[in-house]
Amino acid sequence: MKTKKLIILCVCAFTLAACGGDDGPVVVPRTPSSPPIDDGTSVNTNKNTSGPKEAQTRYEFPKLKGGNNIVVVHQATLNDAMGETGVNYCVEWDTDKHAQRWSCYILYDKINYKSGSNVERYYVPSGGNLLPTSQYPNDPDLPNQYQFTSDSYRGSGYDHGHICPSADRLRSKDANYQTFFMTNMQPQKNIFNAGIWEKMEERVRTWAASSDTLYVCKGGTIDSENKILGYLGSGINKIPVPKYFFMALFCKKGTTLKALGLWVEHRNEDHKNDNLKDYAVSIDELERFTGIDFFCNLPDNVEDTVESTLTLSDWNLQ
Repeated sequence: MKTKKLIILCVCAFTLAACGGDDGPVVVPRTPSSPPIDDGTSVNTNKNTSGPKEAQTRYEFPKLKGGNNIVVVHQATLNDAMGETGVNYCVEWDTDKHAQRWSCYILYDKINYKSGSNVERYYVPSGGNLLPTSQYPNDPDLPNQYQFTSDSYRGSGYDHGHICPSADRLRSKDANYQTFFMTNMQPQKNIFNAGIWEKMEERVRTWAASSDTLYVCKGGTIDSENKILGYLGSGINKIPVPKYFFMALFCKKGTTLKALGLWVEHRNEDHKNDNLKDYAVSIDELERFTGIDFFCNLPDNVEDTVESTLTLSDWNLQ
């Protein structure tokens, strides 16, 4: 989010309407990087100018925090049947707090589960405590000095909560395996993980199935102590437990663009039957809650408009 400038000028350029509906999945004949939303002449004063090239060009990325944080870009085959390869998902890793700040990725028909799956969920029946046979292995792309030496989740009462879900990557064995890396996990109470969080993930896949592309950034709050419930483990294995979790979504269908935030408190309570509209916020609001600047690589006029606008009916949230 930036200081809003001439917002009214961009209203003529883009229609903020629903990407959802009953049209069914859209097969988009393109690579996972997605074509540009602008023609190359749009002003973008807010984009990332550091980090890997993907962080500076892809729309799912938020503004990088920088400092000692590391951005990890996971490449994989995204569809085993079609041999399509590209960026699977990306993570910003906080090396001081030993935790991921967010995972971001995209969904579209050829990798979205609504079109069917090629593989089963990755599973190790009797793996060790950590690498090389763990159900939740270390991330091989994370520098060695930041690798976990034991799994603080085990016996803690918290699930390994996926941020990029396994169910979002069932078209490829390698892509699914990568979602189990420890860098893609946050501690979640089971009733939360298998409850309201899972309900949100299922709805995201439904929205993706009727979009050209859905750009997703998700995570838990670790930036400030008042938004952390506590810690698991110690030393290099110390992990913060977020007090809140969030999802930032940007949807493109043809020339129709819209965005939505979901903000939920991490409680050891059953909220699976809650109406998701109660958790819906604009991206501007979500940025205030999290301190994260989402979708910064969008052209300024697009970013200003979609982030300040929330119409619940556009997302079938009534």
